[in-house]
Amino acid sequence: MSGIKATGEKKLMLFAGRAYPELAEEVAAELGADLTPTSAYDFANGEVFVRFEESVRGCDAFVLQSHSAPLNKWIMEQLIMVDTLKRASAKRITVVIPFYGYARQDKKHRGREPITARLMADLFKTAGADRLMAVDLHTSQIQGFFDGPVDHLFALPLLAQYVGNRIDRSKITIVSPDAGRVRVAERWTDTLNAPLAIIHKRRDPMVANEVKVHEVVGDVRGRTCVIVDDMIDTGGTIVKAADALFDNGAADVIVTATHGVFSGAAIDRLKNSRVSEVVVCNTLPISEEQRIDKLTVLSIAPLLGRAIREVFDDGSVTSLFDGHA
Repeated sequence: MSGIKATGEKKLMLFAGRAYPELAEEVAAELGADLTPTSAYDFANGEVFVRFEESVRGCDAFVLQSHSAPLNKWIMEQLIMVDTLKRASAKRITVVIPFYGYARQDKKHRGREPITARLMADLFKTAGADRLMAVDLHTSQIQGFFDGPVDHLFALPLLAQYVGNRIDRSKITIVSPDAGRVRVAERWTDTLNAPLAIIHKRRDPMVANEVKVHEVVGDVRGRTCVIVDDMIDTGGTIVKAADALFDNGAADVIVTATHGVFSGAAIDRLKNSRVSEVVVCNTLPISEEQRIDKLTVLSIAPLLGRAIREVFDDGSVTSLFDGHA
């Protein structure tokens, strides 16, 4: 059987879409469970069909799908899976999203713009989700968009432990690549007992993904600078930030991020940059072609497995991050 039974005949069942089967298998192994057999395919016109091959009545369902490219297709598939579970009488449905699509569209910058991160939460609620679980949301306010419990998981302990074990901590300076990441960077400084530097930049509102780096605030001369961010998309911001740090005397630059989106020429930019190492988690699939020598990928599966177990056992997800959140 694919479910884990507990006292009172509670039954945990893990479901996974087609976006990232490798991570789903890792999470299932952490839980000691099997993935529920599922039939999923596309019709000729692109419509998605889903059917579960086992009864889900009364189960505690966890639906795992990371929103990788083609993002809209995988989001729709996950919504259909939730609707399927709701109509098949699952008792509770938790949507597990290692990377939450549209998280950057969390507010209006100008008039006549959407707040798509809120729309995403509304769609999952309408489909029948009782709870959301995500890793390192772009902004914490997204938790308030969903009308129900949201488990916001943090990769910081995993990433910081790796960095702290690799580098002389007395030489580390944590760097926030912009003002919006300062709060996250401060958590890193608390964890590694390291000083903080901030890169002041301004985006060109007329050119997508165009960033102008102005200055480094903080002393980075002779230091090993660790840039911390939630995601690496095109790599432009990170490479320019690294250049600014080297121009200000940094001895070395390491980049850490939870989500390796790696759009377009991101991998080539990072490969040809002066950054010595790029550390990400496997919240998104990373192809063999993208796995360059300076890229390190850490598994998020143990964290997802522990969080799912805590929710199933009605325990405390927050306790996983005592001292880090």
